[in-house]
Amino acid sequence: MDSRGSILLRAAEIASVDGLEGVTIGRLAVELGMSKSGVFSHFGAKEELQISTVHAAAEIFAREVVIAGGSVLDLAGRWLDYSKRRVFPGGCFFVVTRSEFAARPGRVRDALMLFNLRWISLLEQLCGDAQMAFEVDALLAAADRFAVLYDDASAYERVRLALRARIAMPTGTEMSVATPKDSSMASHASSTSWPPM
Repeated sequence: MDSRGSILLRAAEIASVDGLEGVTIGRLAVELGMSKSGVFSHFGAKEELQISTVHAAAEIFAREVVIAGGSVLDLAGRWLDYSKRRVFPGGCFFVVTRSEFAARPGRVRDALMLFNLRWISLLEQLCGDAQMAFEVDALLAAADRFAVLYDDASAYERVRLALRARIAMPTGTEMSVATPKDSSMASHASSTSWPPM
């Protein structure tokens, strides 16, 4: 891998944990044993570094999740595996960064939004339904955040079950897939006050 590729890979790894604002030329220089001017020469400005990081993460995501094709369940399964294997140490790069930049207009947000629009469009093509595509994306993101926050990989299997149940349902007949004996953290937390102090 060339030095630009190494810089962008490390930048994407950092961003998955600390967000794109945590990616700085100085930090990358220290972590990669390079001079600041050596890192700077590849990008020129922090915004260019951030946008290039989004593009590099999109290429990794495409290779890990999208390229093999298949059904929406195949795609979702690869997405869950990509998150579970921690291709990016903080979980899905795009779940982290799209939240970070959702309300911040600018070129970085535009790059993230374009990626997300393409992702949702692919889900819609495979699902044949915009609502289901929205739900699939939401379930995948929920699995990623739950697994990372609680260091609990059971979220991946729970989402696999939910996706199979949801995709098997005819549109318009959606219902909860939770069971009365659900031992989720939410059911344990129901006896505590909200908000927690």
